[in-house]
Amino acid sequence: MPIDVSKAMDASFPDSSYSWDVNDVILYHLGVGAGVPATEPNELEYVYEANLKVLPSFASIVPFEAMMSVTNVDGLDLNLAMLLHGEQELTLFRPIPPAANVTNQGRIAGIYDKGKGALVVVDIDSRDAAGDLLFTNRSSLFLRGEGGFGGEPGPPSRYQAPDREPDHVVESVTLEQQALLYRLSGDRNPLHVDPAFAAIGGFDQPILHGLCSFGIVCKAVVDTVLAGDVSQVRGYAARFSGPVVPGETIVTKIWESESGFLVEAITKQRQSKVISNANLTVFS
Repeated sequence: MPIDVSKAMDASFPDSSYSWDVNDVILYHLGVGAGVPATEPNELEYVYEANLKVLPSFASIVPFEAMMSVTNVDGLDLNLAMLLHGEQELTLFRPIPPAANVTNQGRIAGIYDKGKGALVVVDIDSRDAAGDLLFTNRSSLFLRGEGGFGGEPGPPSRYQAPDREPDHVVESVTLEQQALLYRLSGDRNPLHVDPAFAAIGGFDQPILHGLCSFGIVCKAVVDTVLAGDVSQVRGYAARFSGPVVPGETIVTKIWESESGFLVEAITKQRQSKVISNANLTVFS
């Protein structure tokens, strides 16, 4: 069934609630590779409740249920095996607390025709118990095979890495079971665990969640250029350019810029780009 843009754009998402505590934060951090070396002080702050901090990318898992409301939108016909997470952007208004209860309010912000697929952009605001905005997620979902409906192509990329050597390079080793661990934070898409389902999507084996790579790269940047100070991060955006196979090493390249830090990431084994058009900004 072809995409009906006008009908889909008129859809409203039901509000949903999401709660987390220190255990959820620690599990997420382990899912994106924190805790190595296990006794290093900065790593302990990610995995030990005595002085727990929250990586900004944790915000990306909070609206997952709200984001998946897009599967029930009239005018869209989604096949999870053909759905890829294209881009993710976070805007933070203050540091994320290690425990909270929020209300997620979602909407479709745009639908674009990319030829080989359709790009559906979903915005979700997360407000705390007092009603104050804690952070906003913008998720761009790429629906393979759903393009060609004659829609607008969408805005151009905002962040381009400069044509020079990066200022910092960080290697992050992933575990063969990284996707099995990360999925416990909420994204149970069988694409990341079931070989038969991954084959339907055209992959030789299950791939790492895009948001897991997103978190791994976020941690690499925060630890390298901000000395692990998560409270400095105001925004973080990235495009998922290619899959990571669990067990590969992600190489994060960082360029300092007037707007913050421009970022790209590749796999060490295949030299394949996995994160591009990425930018991390800090509070002034």
